[in-house]
Amino acid sequence: MGSKFRSSIVFNVSLLGAGHFFSDFYANFLPALLPLVMTQLEMSLTLSGMLVMAYSVISSMLQPLGGYLIDKYGYAWLILVTTPVSAVFICLAGLANSKFALFLLVGLAGLGASIFHPLAASLMGKVVTEETKGTAMSVFIFGGNAGFALAPAIILYCLNAGGTASLIWLIIPGFIVTGASYLAGLHKVDISPAAKHSQTEVGQQGECWYKSRGLILLNCVNALRSWMQVALPTFLPVALAKAGQPPAVVASMLTIFLMSGAGGALLGGWVGDKVGRKNAVLGALVLSLPVTYLFLVNMSPSPVSYLLLAASGVLIQSTVPTSVVWAQEIIPDNAAMASGMMLGLSFGLGGVGAAITGALGDYIGLEGALLWSLLSIVIAIAIAFAIPQPGQKSLNLTEVTIKASKLN
Repeated sequence: MGSKFRSSIVFNVSLLGAGHFFSDFYANFLPALLPLVMTQLEMSLTLSGMLVMAYSVISSMLQPLGGYLIDKYGYAWLILVTTPVSAVFICLAGLANSKFALFLLVGLAGLGASIFHPLAASLMGKVVTEETKGTAMSVFIFGGNAGFALAPAIILYCLNAGGTASLIWLIIPGFIVTGASYLAGLHKVDISPAAKHSQTEVGQQGECWYKSRGLILLNCVNALRSWMQVALPTFLPVALAKAGQPPAVVASMLTIFLMSGAGGALLGGWVGDKVGRKNAVLGALVLSLPVTYLFLVNMSPSPVSYLLLAASGVLIQSTVPTSVVWAQEIIPDNAAMASGMMLGLSFGLGGVGAAITGALGDYIGLEGALLWSLLSIVIAIAIAFAIPQPGQKSLNLTEVTIKASKLN
């Protein structure tokens, strides 16, 4: 492999990772904006919750639909539209002068995110070699995690410095990364159905997405894993505060979990490239179970609890890039839709699970509810064992074809 080709791969991977950084950066505007717009537009808590739910449904739950359309029509040029759409509409949301305008702006911003994620993840599979897909996906996921984590601090700084009007300046990075994508020619990458079919080797064509048992099971695994990924950072601060821990401890533990999760995402895809997708996912889930349990039974701040929390974040989040590539390998002709399922639908379903944790916490306490929620990981492990190894079915079909040709 020539150095020029390697440089092109590194640049494209970095560019898609940067695109994910800004897509998720804009996706996390709403929590920081919400207190302000609630006051400006005299919104009730119910209406505010509906706004958050609307954005979540559009930006996450619609990703499989966006991926399906991308797989069907091959609209790679949308990579030049999605990030600017999210940037413009979410930055204007703070200036909305009516509830209708606010919902419209937030909904359009979510639409940009729902298209970007499956499209960019599908493109990532096209600009790298087969042996480095997991590692490249790790860079992609890490970029999104970093953008999501940094957004609140940057938004609050802008709001304190210049009010909602200053958010307009944050549109610029979205157009810069889009300009770089144009110059790199990402919009010209052929992801059309015909191209996918011609590039798929005999015996390696995936099943139809709605007939794929492996894809359905992998969605269940990822949704159950997402349950803990959402529940822990949502309710851990509340549980610590109720236990009398000072805000500094609460903030430090939350930061450790989120940052270690970003590190796990960066590491997980590389591990999947080395040991296989199924082994990487199963290994991380199995190890996360005792580590998270030991932390939850004693959340008092100590070097050991901080270490256990960090390990939990690494292990729970490390399965994400591997799961995305695994899903793409199960249905290679619908790679964008597979990505949308792993990055959007599963995460949204995990949020539903976290709501169950909260409801359970009202009856038995948050500590007990979080411990019982670990059953989601146990069930995920059991389901993951039932998923065929990537390429297993394809190999059997190939063997049958070879044997048949010999008989003839």
